[in-house]
Amino acid sequence: MKNNLKKYRKDKGFTQEGFAELLGVSRQTVISVESGRYVPSTVLSLKMAEFLNQKVEDLFELESSDFEK
Repeated sequence: MKNNLKKYRKDKGFTQEGFAELLGVSRQTVISVESGRYVPSTVLSLKMAEFLNQKVEDLFELESSDFEK
């Protein structure tokens, strides 16, 4: 899964730490999501979208490899 979280977070002026505090997660969680090592839950994805004033589908998108088994 590809994500644009870092771009939108920076555009809003949030640091990783500040964004993590708003979301109620650790900074490491934000780092892991941004790097693509962790796929957030639906609830966390919706919170991220809400704080960034974006749609979830603007933050995250499937890649063709996500459909391969």
